[in-house]
Amino acid sequence: MNDDNPLTHLGDGGKAAMVDVTGKGRTRREAVAEGVLRCSPRAYRLLEGGDNPKGDVEQVARIAGIMGGKRTAELIPLCHALPEASVAVDVELDSSLPGLRAVASARVAGRTGAEMEAMTAVSVALLAAYDMLKAADRAMSIEFVRLVKKSGGRSGEWEQG
Repeated sequence: MNDDNPLTHLGDGGKAAMVDVTGKGRTRREAVAEGVLRCSPRAYRLLEGGDNPKGDVEQVARIAGIMGGKRTAELIPLCHALPEASVAVDVELDSSLPGLRAVASARVAGRTGAEMEAMTAVSVALLAAYDMLKAADRAMSIEFVRLVKKSGGRSGEWEQG
């Protein structure tokens, strides 16, 4: 990367390239992401009452999110594999939506950040919840998937304003 071009995945001639992180030192890095699944009042009642015939939506979404976060490099081109990353996902009901709110954190001691792992974990968690509720509400929407904060590495601390 040079100061004139902050897009690190562009190599010579603008071609996509994987960033070489071998010269970077290992540091503790953490990222937190969030997102929501909005659903109908009918689907929310299923969530609230635990009456979904497919099972516990929150737990399945949480585990799917963790699995998705761990497989980020297989899903996102040019993303470095972080096999030692720790991924955690919380999924909670939110009556104000109505729907679910997912928050994921990814931590690693490595040469590259864990932002993509956190965002992938949130996305996969919400997709799993959608899958489990789609019979009750096909018009659900997944919204506001975003990075909330990150720490570590050359760019240091960053938090959504």
